[in-house]
Amino acid sequence: MGTISTLRNYSCSLPILTVCGLRQNRSAKSKSSSTSERVVGGVASAELGDWPWQASLRQNNIHRCGATLISNTWLLSAAHCFRKANNPRLWTVTFGTLLRPSRMKRFVKAIIVHEKYRYPAHNYDIAVVKLSKGVDFTNIVHRVCLPDPSQIFPYNSDAVITGWGALSDDGPSPNVLQEATVKLIDSNTCNRREVYDGVITPGMLCAGYLEGGIDACQGDSGGPLVSPDSRGMWYLAGIVSWGDECAKPNKPGVYTRVTYYRDWITSKTGL
Repeated sequence: MGTISTLRNYSCSLPILTVCGLRQNRSAKSKSSSTSERVVGGVASAELGDWPWQASLRQNNIHRCGATLISNTWLLSAAHCFRKANNPRLWTVTFGTLLRPSRMKRFVKAIIVHEKYRYPAHNYDIAVVKLSKGVDFTNIVHRVCLPDPSQIFPYNSDAVITGWGALSDDGPSPNVLQEATVKLIDSNTCNRREVYDGVITPGMLCAGYLEGGIDACQGDSGGPLVSPDSRGMWYLAGIVSWGDECAKPNKPGVYTRVTYYRDWITSKTGL
């Protein structure tokens, strides 16, 4: 398995602060490493600017979930992150590769959870978060690209998950942002009896490996699943939502499919 697609000459000529989905560090690390920390099965993403749209959602200053910067004032995350606490005053958002010390901190002005989300069901697991003060885009804090509703992310193509979630099921969590490469899995495969037995709906997207070993885990919820286009611009394909434990065979990660909710995102944020 090779490395993730790198930026092409087209995007190198674009001003990084005005265009979505560009990364300061132009090639992702290989996913294969027998010695590095395990998202589960990933590698430590130690360099600032590797994934500039990644944010940490903190409740009472403790990391609870990931989120993705989609403009200078709005982030996307998962509805289930706010199941027990949807008061904006309880939450802050930090940016940067390290949880501590964080690079930048913002207070939360508003949390909008999808109106149809009902725990413990997994449908409509999406929320938008508005910052009380916008961020100034830099090489290390920057927005991802949002896909059009009709955009296709081909199955069996590479995507990247990032987060500060547990390194194993119910295991310890890292201070350094982790990254891992996964494959997008078609819903028919994911709905097979031995996988998720028909519970994957059109608003969900599976990604990972049927053999297991690499996956998002506790604490990664709400974070990004991103995929590059041919120009090396990164698009948000999914939001970490749920799964059966972490990295088990036949139990890939299940993500909120961003294209399915694209019009809802626009209705709440204007983006």
